[in-house]
Amino acid sequence: MIYLDAAATSPVRREVLEAMWPYLTGEFGNPSSHHAVGESAARALADARAGVASWLGCRASEITFTSGGTEADNLAIKGIALANPRGRHIVTTPIEHEAVLESVDYLVRMHGFSVTFVPVGRDGLIAASDFAAALRPDTTLASVMLANNEVGTVQPIAELAALAHEHGIPLHTDAVQAAGWLPLDVHTLGVDALSVSGHKIGAPKGVGALYMRGRIPVEPLIHGGGQERGRRSGTENVAGAVALAAAARLAAEGLPERVEAATAARDTFVAAVLQEVPDASLTGHATSRLPGTASFVFPGTNGESVLLELERRGVVSSSGSACAAGSEDASHVLLALGYPEDLARTAVRFSWGPEVTPAQLAAVAPAVGDAVRAIASLGQ
Repeated sequence: MIYLDAAATSPVRREVLEAMWPYLTGEFGNPSSHHAVGESAARALADARAGVASWLGCRASEITFTSGGTEADNLAIKGIALANPRGRHIVTTPIEHEAVLESVDYLVRMHGFSVTFVPVGRDGLIAASDFAAALRPDTTLASVMLANNEVGTVQPIAELAALAHEHGIPLHTDAVQAAGWLPLDVHTLGVDALSVSGHKIGAPKGVGALYMRGRIPVEPLIHGGGQERGRRSGTENVAGAVALAAAARLAAEGLPERVEAATAARDTFVAAVLQEVPDASLTGHATSRLPGTASFVFPGTNGESVLLELERRGVVSSSGSACAAGSEDASHVLLALGYPEDLARTAVRFSWGPEVTPAQLAAVAPAVGDAVRAIASLGQ
């Protein structure tokens, strides 16, 4: 089997499992307990926080551990918006992950916020001029994802953050899909908040982190014992935090070389698929995209049917966001890019991690061609 659904989740890396294992067994203490067992856990948690902070180029005190990217997005959007007295207007895009879109919708429904969705082009990019035009005196927060989870388009976040800051508006970015592929130094990006998730970079599911700049006000979503500097109560997931820090260290090692190799393999794969299926189209931006993602639409097919044919041929992929799996609706991302609904339903996304070799990727293209032709011949 060739696993090409890393955007949904990635396998736990052996080094990460070895790092977290002691805190699942003998080192089981509660880091809030004031005895030797608890203090050992507290030291491990502090070291993990410092490790994640080093990855993101920030202070350890600016890191809040969460249960994953969804919680991190929720805390950033709701927490910052509700704590900011500036106004009740949010700026975002229509191609964000559901965690951002549903958080914004909650603010609209329950707290009287209004929202402006900055349009995207056919390639998934938003124009800086459109973003600037959406900002208002009462805008309390802007949220734009660093890289899209379906089509892989990478946004000019540093430029957008600078525009937001000209108006005194904080900017949050969902960097869940960018992690492991793009540098995430928060000062270079210029962002005020950034979300990451462990299971996209080789840590287990159930742990993530949110960077929030300095003393930016935030209303906690989870109340209790005041852990995580009062931003996220609840006994900390020490083993998960250790795992995230270990995965972050591995993600940062040799990043430029890994990206260069993956980009070359991706471009070869894209060209091979388009040769196999001449009427297919690559979705998202041709070059400003993640090195490990390629998404296509295959006219005359059904994406879900193509996936089944691919799995029969030993290739695992997806039709889009795993959070929308099983939905009968066409991808909101592709619809926002201007694809008609019937064509959007033909989409197939291939995404991979460092464990997939260029040779394996090259072997997938003929399987894609065979699968698409098999479905097209059945009129599905």
